[in-house]
Amino acid sequence: MRPEILFPLFAEIDSLPGIGPRLKPLLARLIGGEHVVDLLWHLPSGLIDRRFSPPLTETIDGSIVTLDVWIERHDAPPNRRRPYRVICKTQGVPLVLAFFNARAKYLNEVLPVGEKRIVSGKIDHYRGEYQITHPDRIGTEAERDEIQTVEPVYPMSAGVTGKTLTKSTRAALAMVPELPEWHDPALQARHKWPDLKSALHQVHNPENDGDLSPDHPARKRLAYDELLANQLALALIRAKMRKLGGRATNGDGRLRKALEAELPFAMTGAQQRALKDIYEDMGGNGRMLRLLQGDVGSGKTVVALMAMLNAIETGRQAALMAPTEILARQHFETITPLLEKIGVTCAILTGRDKGKSRKAALEGFADGTFQIAVGTHALFQEDVQFRDLAFAVVDEQHRFGVHQRLMLAGKGQAVDVLVMTATPIPRTLTLTAFGDMEVSRLDEKPPGRKPVDTRVLPADKADDVISGIGRAMRTGTKIYWVCPLVEDSEILDLQAAEERYRILVELFGESRVGLVHGKMKAKDKDTVMERFAHGDLSILVATTVIEVGVNVPEATIMVIEHAERFGLAQLHQLRGRIGRGDAASTCLLLYGSPLGEISKARLKIMRETEDGFIIAEEDLRLRGAGEVLGTRQSGLQAYRLASLEMHGDLLAIARDDARLIVELDPDLQKPRGEALRLLLYLFERDEAVRYFRSG
Repeated sequence: MRPEILFPLFAEIDSLPGIGPRLKPLLARLIGGEHVVDLLWHLPSGLIDRRFSPPLTETIDGSIVTLDVWIERHDAPPNRRRPYRVICKTQGVPLVLAFFNARAKYLNEVLPVGEKRIVSGKIDHYRGEYQITHPDRIGTEAERDEIQTVEPVYPMSAGVTGKTLTKSTRAALAMVPELPEWHDPALQARHKWPDLKSALHQVHNPENDGDLSPDHPARKRLAYDELLANQLALALIRAKMRKLGGRATNGDGRLRKALEAELPFAMTGAQQRALKDIYEDMGGNGRMLRLLQGDVGSGKTVVALMAMLNAIETGRQAALMAPTEILARQHFETITPLLEKIGVTCAILTGRDKGKSRKAALEGFADGTFQIAVGTHALFQEDVQFRDLAFAVVDEQHRFGVHQRLMLAGKGQAVDVLVMTATPIPRTLTLTAFGDMEVSRLDEKPPGRKPVDTRVLPADKADDVISGIGRAMRTGTKIYWVCPLVEDSEILDLQAAEERYRILVELFGESRVGLVHGKMKAKDKDTVMERFAHGDLSILVATTVIEVGVNVPEATIMVIEHAERFGLAQLHQLRGRIGRGDAASTCLLLYGSPLGEISKARLKIMRETEDGFIIAEEDLRLRGAGEVLGTRQSGLQAYRLASLEMHGDLLAIARDDARLIVELDPDLQKPRGEALRLLLYLFERDEAVRYFRSG
């Protein structure tokens, strides 16, 4: 349970002044949460200095100024299209305050004729007159200190004003409690970091541009807090996994030898190295938790199958969980023929399996008839029981949470877990996202895989491309055509998937062209995919829904429309859908003009390399961690206060710090450990706290 001292920070944001029922969802969307602490993590990106009060004749158009003005008269407009004008003087020079759609009664109250007021806003010239249109601040002499300040500017969204955000943030700052310090004193002194409360006050009250820098001690302290919370959570989970009693799993090798004899290719050096690591983990006394990173086509499935057979050789069971039904069925169809040849039983269970097939699968898992289970989230439902589950494979880990992984592992006793991802992740990000796991990389392609010929063409060559695919279809070739949008957008001048589908159907007929996108029902999507894989469809028009988990060896051409709109990792994943058979494959990247520098660099990398890990590092360099980590691209957690480009040096320190903490105080019982528990709760790493507390 969350400690009481943090309750004020986890109060709902509508407990703050000015945040009512209408504003709450808008603000929550902007700041990424519904609690006071989420508002505090929403840092200023700029500032407005309202201390600047020059003579009017020395002002620069477009600058923010704060002026003492004497109101001379109000000029109401003849119609609503014209502005309401308040004529003033400042230091004897005329100044106009202009208001559109003004309420005369209100303006007469706040700007009474014959009196002095302080106004702040953007100065401009209009028809030879000095003018401020809709001043940001208007007040009396008594309010000078409130107006003539440095004002933070926050990232904004529609419906939320800067004034509201600033007011709410000030109220939130007043709720920050005095918390015990969780940082090592020597580290804190070396970096000149303030305490947490002071750091928050400093970042939300910048005095100059230097205060906004990621290198400012207050900002660095908050970034380190977040990095340490993440690394400590991962280190605790990792230590817990090591402590938990495992079961040594050492098969006799008979099934693995039989499988290897059935494979049409020799295993790569990278596959053998990964298996050596996995077998060592499985044979040890602790529980295995290992990440297998492999590029598209690097042979992860074979490695996973070998590891599962190691468990089955000991008389136990194994499970493979995939994030989508399509991917689960694809795994099942890939491995079942091989398993049948070596006498191993396998069944599939997804949300769509009902009635007799579901009953048979459940009974077979429970009594051990089925040695391997393949499925989706359905595998960890309450009614699924195993006779003796010893090994679990989680594919495309980033689509699952830690708790889902644990639920699957909880279906057996001391289950070893292998996590797989086909998304190449840069090394620095692997540390941040998967620091609780040992890591193996498959950085070699199986022999015989031909490189994909990647070409970059302007979008106006689309007709030539269509002529080319028409010729290819006559030889039995299958083609992917990928579009970035589902429906036409008036904002983005893009050909949407539905429009491209219509054009291709007109040319080649409805029986040869299929369409899949994210808005379709799963059943309809599967039907189209099945027709493309095994039926009469030659062209599949799709959105990025095909990024993961479609294996059609006959598909040798991929057209990606408006390739400049996709991230590098996404382009690489999509290209990996072809080049899976013996025939030469071609990927055509169609781009819209004009191309920005980053888009040019991105397409150049795609043309030059197929190495997913090189591409991932370049993606990080070009876009920064925030976007690479963002859920849209990889599903990994992005940081709110830390920037891996700016604070990469702190990540290594946080990792070492976390390891040392867990070594010296594994249960976080010492005074610093108690304070660190607050840190974990503050950054909502409650899962880690629960995990190390549990038995």
